[in-house]
Amino acid sequence: MSKKLSYENLGEPDLKIAGLQLWVHGRQFPDAEDEYDGNWLRVTAHSGGSGASVWVHGAILMVTDIARFGNECAAMLQGDSESATLDSPEPELKVTLKASDGLGHIRVEVEITPDRLFQAHWFEFEVDQSHLPELIRKCARIVLDYPIRGLQGRESV
Repeated sequence: MSKKLSYENLGEPDLKIAGLQLWVHGRQFPDAEDEYDGNWLRVTAHSGGSGASVWVHGAILMVTDIARFGNECAAMLQGDSESATLDSPEPELKVTLKASDGLGHIRVEVEITPDRLFQAHWFEFEVDQSHLPELIRKCARIVLDYPIRGLQGRESV
């Protein structure tokens, strides 16, 4: 029987913004070097608020998804974009950051579900642009720990 998922079991999250935490446990296929299989990560994600708590885990994100999200957050911080999205081919988790006004407020929308056939969960949080530098740094740290594979000779994310 597996242990119940909790913050105590997982330690500090690798990525956190508002009511979303994400832990990276390693590559799904550690020996794969190709662009597709080589970049899948095993993760645990949690979002919660107002009495709700939703957990997902598995190979639901790729390193390239996190790199793209970090780049989009950097574009938001520089004023070159009004949104950033952490998205994957897998439907369990999607995070969207959208500028909500001209004062630096950002709406964080989290779509998360452990069972996409029978459940849908959605959370909304508000942060300000001061959260972006740490988010960018954390994304870069994950990409440093799990370098993108299989894109040699091609433009990366």
